[in-house]
Amino acid sequence: MNSYDECVILLHGLARTARSMARLAAALRDAGYRVVNVDYPSRKYDIATLATLSIGQTLARENLARCARLHFVTHSLGGILVRHYLKMQRPANLGRVVMLAPPNQGSEVVDAFRRVPGYAFINGPAGFELGTRDDSVPRHLGAVDYPVGVIAGTRSVNPILSTALPSPDDGKVSLTATQVEGMHDFLSLPVAHPFIMRNGLVIAEVLHFLATGAFRHDAKPS
Repeated sequence: MNSYDECVILLHGLARTARSMARLAAALRDAGYRVVNVDYPSRKYDIATLATLSIGQTLARENLARCARLHFVTHSLGGILVRHYLKMQRPANLGRVVMLAPPNQGSEVVDAFRRVPGYAFINGPAGFELGTRDDSVPRHLGAVDYPVGVIAGTRSVNPILSTALPSPDDGKVSLTATQVEGMHDFLSLPVAHPFIMRNGLVIAEVLHFLATGAFRHDAKPS
């Protein structure tokens, strides 16, 4: 494939940076994709504003309309930004979307810890919109009607946050909360929320979904 056949936008999670997606970006480039690893100020704005900043402005700046197909691979909050943006506007060349550990039904961690001192500083306005109550943005976005594959983690390295979550969970989101109506495929793996985008097995499955529209469910790390 040439550089404009298949393009991928990468969107990191809340309170992370594009560096967290670097290993995944390298694997996608090695596979022949044109990759745009977006760095956006996840702690500064609400979800609606972040969706425009991270996706709308990137599409215009990078001239991604020239891509034959435009895919998205996201971590955590990044998946909600894609759902929000695509509900409002949809690129004509939209391809496939892989969401890693997305809080598609919100997270009880937000409900339980939103009043803890320092929560607002660490998570910003978007962090308050990711709960499971009436003010939850993801729970009001509805079903997806484009090709989505979700990979969820089932291992936690944060036992304190896991106390607020139904088991199994990845330390930030429960397994059931990652799922969304209309998704094409779903896979769970024994990885934790902060590390899922760097896991070799996860990366192999991302590549397979982008190429075929389904997970292998038996991929081996490269």
